[in-house]
Amino acid sequence: MPATAACAASPRSAVYHRRRPERTLLYRTVQTHLATWLALQDDGAGATAPAVTEREFRRYLECGILAHGFARARCADCGHDFLVAYSCKGRGVCPSCNTRRMVETAAHLADHVIPRLPVRQWVLSVPKRLRYHLERDPAIQNAALRIFLNAIERTLRQCSPGASATSQLGAVVFIHRFGALLNAHLHFHCIVVDGVFDAAADDGVTFHLATGLDAQAISAVQASVRGRLLRAAERRGLLAAEDAQAMAAWEHGGGFSVDAEVRIEAQERDALERLLRYCARPAFALERLREIDPEHLVYESVKPGPGGSVSVILTPMQLLDRLAALIPPPRRHRHRYVGVLAPNSPLRAAVTALAQSANDVADPVADDPVVCSGPGSTSEATDEPLRKAARYAWALLLARIYEVLPLLCPMCGGQMRIIAFITEGTAIREILDHLGEPISPPRLAPARGPPLWDLPSGESGDIDPQAQPAPDYEFDQRIAW
Repeated sequence: MPATAACAASPRSAVYHRRRPERTLLYRTVQTHLATWLALQDDGAGATAPAVTEREFRRYLECGILAHGFARARCADCGHDFLVAYSCKGRGVCPSCNTRRMVETAAHLADHVIPRLPVRQWVLSVPKRLRYHLERDPAIQNAALRIFLNAIERTLRQCSPGASATSQLGAVVFIHRFGALLNAHLHFHCIVVDGVFDAAADDGVTFHLATGLDAQAISAVQASVRGRLLRAAERRGLLAAEDAQAMAAWEHGGGFSVDAEVRIEAQERDALERLLRYCARPAFALERLREIDPEHLVYESVKPGPGGSVSVILTPMQLLDRLAALIPPPRRHRHRYVGVLAPNSPLRAAVTALAQSANDVADPVADDPVVCSGPGSTSEATDEPLRKAARYAWALLLARIYEVLPLLCPMCGGQMRIIAFITEGTAIREILDHLGEPISPPRLAPARGPPLWDLPSGESGDIDPQAQPAPDYEFDQRIAW
């Protein structure tokens, strides 16, 4: 094999290539059908699609398109450069920006928040009859989450030798509003340190490891959550008394599910970061969408969805409907900090300091609490801290995900740096025209009208007699015309 080919095949020679969203199936679907979908949301009485929904879709169509502006990176050694398109930083539709947010959240939590102690994932799912109210009422949602966390904290106190009545848990909560097949399914993923904390001298903390947390203890948590949540729903008028009693008597958990089988050991930080990415994942995965024909799409799942199905056939309009319903509400956090990890907790600084260095915390042992001093007492003795808890750089995240260094010159191996941000229209067009790239963004397809047979008889006008006749079956204009 020639030397050049050998270098190209080497894993170390992986070259960064900018993404081209306009070539993806999702982009083409939104580009073709967004105007029609927005027109269908107008019922003639002033009701239209929410502004945040339309904004998310339109920003997605601008994400990664060079015609909307870009940054220029250049190698000082050989003069090689390339362009990086701006991102939309959306929260609902764009797969690229959602993936970045997922990886950034997981990296921040693993590097700066969650201490190097055993961690367990707790998952709560409720019956569909209650799920409806949790999805639409934030107060009910908060009450259900509070009941679940209180039950977990009581169980951890009982299973942690040496814990007191005031010991607190530490948790990060992710609220998922989606299921495996883009269906609405609100449930909770809680990453909980497997034990409880007490305050210690010198602004430190004492950690008591939970032991004996078996299936019986987890079943007790499920029974407690089930009873308290049904009583809370009855008090708030969401359920009649006889309905609440009937649901409490249902077999097989009555639709309430609590799972706590996933446990990560103290030093398994890579496994912890993978778990956090799973919890922070977006609702939509681009690689699971494929096309049968222009009017029928298939979205697949690695897990069985409602009814045991592993895929669902959608029309473009139905896909936009599901994506719009899963856009997170504005100004609402995607995850929350609870217990000693809460922002106002006096123990947060001491607990989060345990995430900085592996040398600060010994492996916890049952019946032997771990006592850790405050963050100020060990700052001089520890190694150089990790990157400050701030927004991670674009290049660092790409290296963390794909093990590709985007600012490593593919020609000479030198270090590249961003030298300019191009936002002025004339400069954008001149540079793109010189490079042979499109100087204008992809055009949004106009809204399409209904079929001719849906027109009122008085408005038929001069209709071509050779036009397509009305079908013999019920026709849905949202599917094809």
